[in-house]
Amino acid sequence: MMMMMMMMKVLLCLCASLAAVRCVPPVQTQPEQVHVSYPGVENSMLVTWSTADETESVVEYSLWGGKLFSHTAKGTARLFIDGGPENRTLYIHRVTLTHLIPAAAYVYHCGSDAGWSDIFFFTSLNESTSFSPRFALFGDMGNENPQSLSRLQKETQLGMYDVILHIGDFAYDMHEDNGRIGDEFMQQIQSIAAYTPYMTCPGNHEWAYNFSHYRNRFSMPGHTENLWYSWNIGPAHIISFSTEVYFYLEYGLDLLFRQYEWLKEDLQEANRPENRAQRPWIITMGHRPMYCSDDDGDDCTHFQSYVRLGRNDTEPAAPGLEDLFYLNGVDLELWAHEHTYERLWPVYNYKVNTEH
Repeated sequence: MMMMMMMMKVLLCLCASLAAVRCVPPVQTQPEQVHVSYPGVENSMLVTWSTADETESVVEYSLWGGKLFSHTAKGTARLFIDGGPENRTLYIHRVTLTHLIPAAAYVYHCGSDAGWSDIFFFTSLNESTSFSPRFALFGDMGNENPQSLSRLQKETQLGMYDVILHIGDFAYDMHEDNGRIGDEFMQQIQSIAAYTPYMTCPGNHEWAYNFSHYRNRFSMPGHTENLWYSWNIGPAHIISFSTEVYFYLEYGLDLLFRQYEWLKEDLQEANRPENRAQRPWIITMGHRPMYCSDDDGDDCTHFQSYVRLGRNDTEPAAPGLEDLFYLNGVDLELWAHEHTYERLWPVYNYKVNTEH
C-alpha cells in the first residue's frame, strides 16, 4: 500500500512537471490575420497582423532556399478599439521589409517571442516596367459562403497571381458582433493574403464607425488611411479610390473634395509624358460603378449617377469622376458592388467609343 502511494506521488509530480513545460499556445499574443501588401516603395513588402494583447512587432524572413530567417525587421503596433458596445480591442502590427530582391521568393513568419505565426512565403514584386502582372480581382466577398475562396487558396499558393485586388465589401460586415466577424474574415483570407499582396478599396459594407475597420485592418500605400492611393506595377499605374465619399456625407463632405483634388493631381502626374511613356496603362478601382445594366434601383442604374456626375444637393456642388477620368485618358476602370459580371465597351456619357 505504501509502495503504491509513493508511486502515485511520483506520477503526480511527473505529470505536474510535464504540465509546467508543456507548450501551451499563447492565445492572447498569438499572431493571426496575417496578410501582405505592397507599400508603394520599390523593393519592399508590408506585413500586417493582429494580436489580442500588445507584443513586439517582428518579422523574420529569408530568401527561399537560403538560411531560414536570416533577416529580421521590426515595426510598430497600434491599438484598435471597435466601436461596438463591448469596445473590443485589437493590436494591429505592421512591419515593412525593405531592400528585397525583385521577383524573388521569400519565406517569413511574424510575431515575437510571445508567439510566432506559421511560416508563409511571398514573391517580391517585379519592378520592371516591361513585366506583365497577373491579377486576381473581385469584390463583395463575405465570410459566409465565399465560393471563390477555395479556388483562390489553391491558385495563390501555386503562384498564379502577382497581386490580389479586392474591390470593396469585406466579410458582411467586419464590424458585426463587436468586430468578431471582421476577425473571422481576416483569418479566412490569411490563406491567400499571407502569400500574395492584397490590395483593397472601401465599399459600402465598410461604413460603420466611419469605416474604422477598413481604415485600421489594412495597410495600403500613402497616408490616407487606405481610402485612396496609387501605386505602380509593370506598365500600369493603379489608382484606388473611395466611391463611398459620395454617399456617406455624414462623415464629412471634405473627404469628397480632398479625394477629388488628390485624383486630379495624381492623374496629372501619371500623364506627364515621361511617366505615361513608362507606364501607358492607367487603371482605376472603386466599389460602386458608374454604369451597369442591373435592374435593382441602385445608383448606377440611375441616369444621374453620383459617382459619374457628382451631386448638386451639396454646398458647394460635388464634382463627379467621369469627365476627370475621360480627360486624363484612364484606360480601364474596375468596379464591384452589383454582384454580377459585366464588361463594357469604352463608354463616355452613355456613348460607346470603339475607335481606340
